[in-house]
Amino acid sequence: MTPAKIKTGIGFDVHAFKKGRKLILGGVEIDFEYGLDGHSDADVLIHSIIDSVAGVGLHKDIGRIFPDTDKAYKNISSRILLKKTFELLSEKKIKISNIDAVIVAQQPKLSPFIDEMRENISGDLKIDKYDISIKATTTEYLGFTGRKEGIAALAVSTLYF
Repeated sequence: MTPAKIKTGIGFDVHAFKKGRKLILGGVEIDFEYGLDGHSDADVLIHSIIDSVAGVGLHKDIGRIFPDTDKAYKNISSRILLKKTFELLSEKKIKISNIDAVIVAQQPKLSPFIDEMRENISGDLKIDKYDISIKATTTEYLGFTGRKEGIAALAVSTLYF
């Protein structure tokens, strides 16, 4: 029997704040004065996760799988994109072992929402929520996130074939 092949992927995403949009992170709507600007719902956390699993499993990034030139993805929930990514991985018999992610935002305070984010992502990817780690940090007022211009997210995933 051939041992499983294990690969690690990394994903990163950034979106600027925009007035008049809902702030969605990890599929959770967060009450805040700004949302994130983007073609979809601009969920930077889920976008970074999609890039981390799709890059290593499908050899594509989120923009090549779900292009922002396609009107079908306009204002779409990133959770739908995450579920579709899971389906594409499943077709190739690729499984996700774990995900470790960090959200970089000066505001709002995100710790009260982390468990719900983990539940959403766990359900969408059909992996145990204890195999998903999400942290939030600030940049101590440095850079674009410190100036409260937007939010960034970084994700690392381990997949096996």
